[in-house]
Amino acid sequence: MPAPDFRLYCTLTRKIESFSPEDGKTVRIYACGPTVYKPAHLGNFRTFLFEDLLRRVIALRGWKIFQVMNLTDVDDKIIKSASERGISISEVTTPITEIFHADRAFLRIQDAELYPRATDHIPEMIAIVERLVERKLAYLADDGSVYFAIDKFKGYGKLSRLDTREVKAGARVIQDDYSKENAQDFALWKAAKPEDEATGAAWDSPWGRGRPGWHLECSAMAMKYLGETLDIHCGGIDLIFPHHEDEIAQSEGATGKPFSHFWCHGEFLLTDGSKMAKRLGNVATVQDLRDQGVPAAAFRHFVFSTHYRKQLNMSSEALEASIEGVRRIADFAERLAEAKAATPELEIIAEETDAEVTAALFDDLNAPIALGALFTFVRRANAELDRNGVDKRALEKAREVFTRINSVLDVVPETAGPDPELALWVEERLKARKQARAQRDFVRADSIRAEIEGRGVAIEDSPQGTKWKKLR
Repeated sequence: MPAPDFRLYCTLTRKIESFSPEDGKTVRIYACGPTVYKPAHLGNFRTFLFEDLLRRVIALRGWKIFQVMNLTDVDDKIIKSASERGISISEVTTPITEIFHADRAFLRIQDAELYPRATDHIPEMIAIVERLVERKLAYLADDGSVYFAIDKFKGYGKLSRLDTREVKAGARVIQDDYSKENAQDFALWKAAKPEDEATGAAWDSPWGRGRPGWHLECSAMAMKYLGETLDIHCGGIDLIFPHHEDEIAQSEGATGKPFSHFWCHGEFLLTDGSKMAKRLGNVATVQDLRDQGVPAAAFRHFVFSTHYRKQLNMSSEALEASIEGVRRIADFAERLAEAKAATPELEIIAEETDAEVTAALFDDLNAPIALGALFTFVRRANAELDRNGVDKRALEKAREVFTRINSVLDVVPETAGPDPELALWVEERLKARKQARAQRDFVRADSIRAEIEGRGVAIEDSPQGTKWKKLR
């Protein structure tokens, strides 16, 4: 039986196309990671969750994965922050990198195989610039910076479908105050300024002291670890231009080979209809989710309820609906685990669900269809379990299919016991509450109860004492 077709939308061709890795075994993915000067917001994490879905569906298809996600630890914003605080760039980026990994773990985003940092790859970046200068695709400007000459690269604009005559200043790297031959040219290597030197953001190069341009960092790290032609390059839709367009120009200019077979981009997360961005003041972070008691499973459900190529609007109502949705899934998971047997019909239902979910996921990662099929499965399976059947094989098949689906979507809230630190904290707070009640300080007792419930813990008073449990 031939392997099922796996299809993805490619931004370069503007079509959904059949995908398979170049070597037939391992999918080499480069995903643009965060710029670690402030904690990533939920808009960023929508993109990272799309990439997590891609990883998991690739594994479901039976391929191996080698994913590289860079950490941008030198750029204008990082240098500005370090300069204002009188510290080095590494002192800015190290704690933010730790927050990123903690947030990623909370949302159950699988580890990439590598998280290289830009500052560890300066020699590789310089080598690319040298090749571009040698090929006359880059030039040294009067100010000591090196620019890529986009007029010399045939095909510039092919990813974003922009006519170079229409490219206007205003993109992230076009705002630099460096002299260049063409206002559209982008910086590959930036001559060092005093604040670069003061914050540890300057390195020796054939063109003098300086630092890499943002785009150059990704090309160097992608090609070092994944080869000169990748299987998939992905990121948010806002990176198509100028970032990915410039990556293509400098990478293909240096190697003469296609930089990536597929380009995949996730759409924006909106809040009240506006793109989520730090400057708008409507930013929500993963810490906000934790503080508000929103389970990771619920945020995953919320994100996957809309196709990754469609804009997603976040509201408290939508998150509440996802919290309720994953609660239903968790109740079913618990029932399925405790069941002794089922009807033969459950096996048929499970097989139909498996086929429907797999077809949806292999068709450009259609998670909303897969989620819908999962909820239909929950409803139909519950009805069969109500009938108290005696078929153990059917029950095992249902468990197998449910586990397989959840291995991709990962939308079952945690039901295991609390971690020891939380248990210790709850017991201490319950003692303080008991003491407050004994002293008839009911305001304090109610305050402690609210504090405990704010950590996602339910408490129940009974004649036998106070019981508690971690909510899903």
